[in-house]
Amino acid sequence: MDFFLLSALVLLAVTAIMVTISKHMGLGSILGLLIAGIIVGPHTPGPIVTSEVENLRHFTEFGVVMLLFIIGLEMQPAKLWSMRKEVFGLGSLQVIVSGVILGFYMSFFVDRLSVAMLLGFTLALSSTAFVMQILQEKGKVNTEHGKNAFAILLLQDLAVVPLLAVLPLLSMQPKTTNVSWFESLATVVVMFGLLIVFGRYIIPKALDKVAKQRNKDAFLLLTLLSVVLSAYLMDHAGLSMALGAFLMGMFLSTSRYSFQIESSLEPFKGILMSLFFIAVGMSIDFKAIMSAPWVFSEHIVVILVLKALIIFVLMLAFGATKSGAIKLAFLLNQSGEFGFVLFGAAKALGIIDDQLFVVGIGVISISMLFTPVLYSFGCSLANKLAKVSQFSYFENASMEQKVVVAGYGSTGKVIAKMLKSSGIPFMVFDINANEVALGRKEGFPVFFGDITDLKLLNTIKLDQASMIIVSIDHSLNAIKVVKHIKDNYPHIKILARALDIKAMDKMLFAGASWVIAETLESSIRTGSEALSQLGVQPDEITTLLESLRKNEYELIREITKA
Repeated sequence: MDFFLLSALVLLAVTAIMVTISKHMGLGSILGLLIAGIIVGPHTPGPIVTSEVENLRHFTEFGVVMLLFIIGLEMQPAKLWSMRKEVFGLGSLQVIVSGVILGFYMSFFVDRLSVAMLLGFTLALSSTAFVMQILQEKGKVNTEHGKNAFAILLLQDLAVVPLLAVLPLLSMQPKTTNVSWFESLATVVVMFGLLIVFGRYIIPKALDKVAKQRNKDAFLLLTLLSVVLSAYLMDHAGLSMALGAFLMGMFLSTSRYSFQIESSLEPFKGILMSLFFIAVGMSIDFKAIMSAPWVFSEHIVVILVLKALIIFVLMLAFGATKSGAIKLAFLLNQSGEFGFVLFGAAKALGIIDDQLFVVGIGVISISMLFTPVLYSFGCSLANKLAKVSQFSYFENASMEQKVVVAGYGSTGKVIAKMLKSSGIPFMVFDINANEVALGRKEGFPVFFGDITDLKLLNTIKLDQASMIIVSIDHSLNAIKVVKHIKDNYPHIKILARALDIKAMDKMLFAGASWVIAETLESSIRTGSEALSQLGVQPDEITTLLESLRKNEYELIREITKA
């Protein structure tokens, strides 16, 4: 236990320091995590957290699975279908052209051309984990090069399947299995069928049940179950676990629970992804690198340059801008985490020897290490050539919602109808599953989500909203929401309703821009109608109402005090 605590202490301390330095230098957190892994890894002098690097990396790859699940939540089927040209056209050409060219390059270092081609196609794959994490971190997922990057990575995930399938054909070892192609195909079909059934029907029905019970723990566990189940089904079919998670997320993307699901998983994804990047840093064997430093350096430079050139040319051929082509070329020119899997399987089947395996793992890891720096350089170069600012990507970023409404009770329903009739984009959140279902049935963008959950506010990108309207019945929760939004998103206008004057004062003190006290307004409206029916002139009534509402109901406060 003492060793475990000491290891955890060292790991957290080194990681916190390196991530802080890396972020301060404008290189993002990933580079800091990689360097932290190098420092605490078994291949460098200093503290060693663990020597079981391969097991740690295999476990933390589940972070990549969660990342793809969350990406799937943001990728509705219609949106994916609209990207079919980029996925199957651009993505396929990138894998084929890069794989063939890198395969011919690797033929100078291995005896068999077939093995060289396998190595080339393996190195042609990029890192889904690194690329998507960088894009999310920098807010560039919805840019031109961000969408193309996702399309290529999705096709690369699919390409892993045939690459794994040909490994036994290249092995010189005697075959130990008699499974036919028909049985393998049947397994894949069955697993896909189960994934569709669970993703489209069973999981959403179960989420409905626990949401109506307002059981947060069961909701979280059910969400985790959906991720693990999708990964297991695809893994059992011999496919990528990340692909299964993406499909499950896409099935649930049309659900009214999509935002709450994402906010629930975000902490788990963040921890596992951080550990994954640390494990990659631990994998870099500097002793193996120094045994042939020039050859090793040559491999890295050739792979980075060739992949960048190929991606740049293909992007231009598909009509992309030069700016977007440059950014994507420097973003996808590394090798990816699936290379660990393919190299490991090739080694187990005797296709490559131990030395080539170590070099391959090192090349993949070092190429990942350069990615944050190269991408920053690529963005700077592209922006200088295009003569645009570093923040031009906001022009392409989607701005689907500008107003957020918290609560879909009677007040929320009226506000939603008014916003929709005025053509103002908005979204509504409520924790009452029945109200959410009713709102969706009526055609309003109503989602299940606890607006008091601070993680949810980050998930829905509240910083892009111009206004939030708080119509929550529970005063304490409403005040909590107002205070948090004012502290973290000071540019957002906060409109709220309160039950009485005391609650209104607390909301104003918490930072609300404007608050209406329901009991006061109902009293004023009732009195106004009474005076009107008693024959009092409209001008006199208007003057009286203005005096009552003046200075946050100052006159009413004096009356109630007396």
